[in-house]
Amino acid sequence: MNCLAPTETARSDQHEKGAGTVMMAGIAFAILLLLAMLVILVQATVGASRASTAADLAALAAADVARGLTPGEPCAVAGEVASRHGVELKSCQQVGAQGHIVDVTTSVHISSLLGSANGRARAGPPPDLP
Repeated sequence: MNCLAPTETARSDQHEKGAGTVMMAGIAFAILLLLAMLVILVQATVGASRASTAADLAALAAADVARGLTPGEPCAVAGEVASRHGVELKSCQQVGAQGHIVDVTTSVHISSLLGSANGRARAGPPPDLP
């Protein structure tokens, strides 16, 4: 049996009006926040992948030039390959006893919020096998 008078039940129901709207607005805000964080994470991942891939390709091309397999200057070729992939060549160095190994560092600007992503690669001839 209901001990409350009909006016008390109606009064308590009125305190609940609009609570669903506030709760749904909060849930929608949380979902939007999560989506924004996901977009930022995807941007960072794609930028890092671009920088890394360009560094790999630039180092391989420069190593071929350093070994005399293709004409040109190793770091100039590395810079050209990097620019074709939309990244900036930060550094290029020939190392090793004969200078056939090339170290390359690239950078790509992601956004003003995230800054830039860097990639680094080293390429050269295969090691001598016994």
